[in-house]
Amino acid sequence: MAVKLVKKGIKMFKTFVTFGQNHLHKIGLKVFDKDSVAVIKSADEKSGRELAFKYFGDKFFTTYFEDKFNMEYMIYFPRGLIEVE
Repeated sequence: MAVKLVKKGIKMFKTFVTFGQNHLHKIGLKVFDKDSVAVIKSADEKSGRELAFKYFGDKFFTTYFEDKFNMEYMIYFPRGLIEVE
């Protein structure tokens, strides 16, 4: 079951974004790459994916809505979860 977050009265969900071997992004002081998973807060799955394209263009591997992301796979991402905002 998806965990609902509340942001200014709006229920928010998490979208997880993974990156390919050659994908590198910098947003402010945060760096996203193959060893990290970006976390985007959004109202729903569709808007989470749209935000991924806004932040990273088409240079990411895939997106997972929070109820489809298996935390056991974090062993493959040594830099961990990084929130975009």
